[in-house]
Amino acid sequence: MKSFKKGYRAVIAGSTGGIGRAFLQILHNDTNCGEVIGLSRSTTPHIDLLDEQTIADAAQQIGGEVHLFVDATGFLSDHQAGPEKSLRAITPENMARLFAINATGPALLMKHFIPLLPREERGIFATLSARVGSIGDNRLGGWHSYRASKAALNMLVRGAAIEASRTRKQAVLTALHPGTVKTPLSEPFAADRPRLAPEDAAARLLAVIDALKPEQSGSFHAYDGTEIPW
Repeated sequence: MKSFKKGYRAVIAGSTGGIGRAFLQILHNDTNCGEVIGLSRSTTPHIDLLDEQTIADAAQQIGGEVHLFVDATGFLSDHQAGPEKSLRAITPENMARLFAINATGPALLMKHFIPLLPREERGIFATLSARVGSIGDNRLGGWHSYRASKAALNMLVRGAAIEASRTRKQAVLTALHPGTVKTPLSEPFAADRPRLAPEDAAARLLAVIDALKPEQSGSFHAYDGTEIPW
């Protein structure tokens, strides 16, 4: 990561997932990175997106300045429910769960970790969104709860970027679309679409992050660097 000073600190939330592990490994191998910390429900410190206190405690334990924070968390489906094909399939329980993990959880990460970004130097908070969260790009419908939760995440990034710019002029907040990745989240719905290995997706996303400028804070980008409409 050439845009950060030597010895920069990085934190990866969701570091035990497919893309999260790839982010962690790439940054471990970056000689410019002084420290990279992985966070998940099974790490020490640990975080649970459904328990704000764990996020607050992790931020306090890490302390100091964090130059790069990557939120690689997210939830699409499990044995209880999958993406809806129609409005008839919506249940309040499943929608609430998707919003809790895909929007409220990342908002809490922003709440507790954006204050650790440097005030006078470059700092980045990046979160994994999804192209299906784009309202302007939605031409197929369906997947209502997942789409809406990611659209909510995009709005949170946009609002947080405006707020952060008032005290951290060099900060960049961004939502990122990783593409269709060979992970348990995407694999069941990949169909015949080309898929990226987690290591490839993570490397491409880090290249996008490295190139972002402060004036692009609050933006939404795909893994190839193209900007995605809201």
